[in-house]
Amino acid sequence: EYKASVDVLTLSATPIPRTLQMSLVGIRDLALIETPPASRYPVQTYVVEESPALIKDAIYREMARKGQVFILFNRLEFIEEKRDELKKLVPEADIRIAHGRMNKEELEDTMNSFVNGEFDILLCTTIIETGIDIPNVNTLIIYDADRFGLSQLYQIRGRVGRSNKIAYAYLMHSKQKMLNDIAVKRLNAIKEFTELGSGFNIAMRDLSIRGAGDILGAEQAGFIDSVGYDLYVKILNDEVSRLKGLAVEEEKHEDEKPIVNVATHIDDKYTDSDSLKIEIHKLINQINSNETLERVKQEIEDRFGKINEEIDIYMHSELLEKLAKEIDVNNITTNNLYIEFILNKDIISNMDITDLFVYASNLSN
Repeated sequence: EYKASVDVLTLSATPIPRTLQMSLVGIRDLALIETPPASRYPVQTYVVEESPALIKDAIYREMARKGQVFILFNRLEFIEEKRDELKKLVPEADIRIAHGRMNKEELEDTMNSFVNGEFDILLCTTIIETGIDIPNVNTLIIYDADRFGLSQLYQIRGRVGRSNKIAYAYLMHSKQKMLNDIAVKRLNAIKEFTELGSGFNIAMRDLSIRGAGDILGAEQAGFIDSVGYDLYVKILNDEVSRLKGLAVEEEKHEDEKPIVNVATHIDDKYTDSDSLKIEIHKLINQINSNETLERVKQEIEDRFGKINEEIDIYMHSELLEKLAKEIDVNNITTNNLYIEFILNKDIISNMDITDLFVYASNLSN
């Protein structure tokens, strides 16, 4: 007997952006395990400039409680020099090296010795990223942390804090180094999400930073430049809904001008960033009620500062346009003195003209 399909269960603390996006839009089902093991504490995480004094203090503090230390240095060609540098910094410590180019027996002997507590510090590459469980290691120092991916940093940090002791992770970047925006976002995220079971939050932030990748292609992450991320996700959501037999609301695509003729320009004095202007336009395009107008206004002012009159008019014109379209009003004339609505016969035949004039008169008074 043959099955028509195969069920696949994927387990991950930090799913890659593409996998997470597939779960969010319903291509895959998602279940969260949110209960951490008993007697565990969150890893105390610090993002700092590289500092010999801080490294020395962190190592001695761990050795004072009979613990051991992971130091991650992912530049294999300089790893011997780094060990000599650390040996001068902490002469009492026994420091050994582990990396993927060592032969199998030598690497196995080194790791077994470390598990048995025979030396203090393991200076290593990302070879420790997964599968290492040594409860006595509760201090982690990462050199050049800005070079690592967000999920990768989360996985590496998970190598410490695997007992009932409080663990410490120091994510270091070179002094005077100007970090790019993406690196800053990653390091801020890993510092922000320190609670046990934060993997899902880390993966969500990773998705927002790196993009969802291609569902049917090779890219595991990245933004879909050809159609834009928002449109890509909409197309995907619509197709998933169709496959589920749900109704999909089709958008109208008439080539028409806005029915309310006001300026929709965002002045450079407000923000001179094109990407931020696009974001403000997207927020304003969400307005479809007085409530959403107030919410959008609050969000824009919180993030970009008090709005000017031009943007205020733009927001209200967006609301007017949405409300007009709801009752199928597609012709509005505006000038400096008045706004004129041209209503079709169906609307006129279903309303009391007297009430309309009374209501309009009251508004003008």
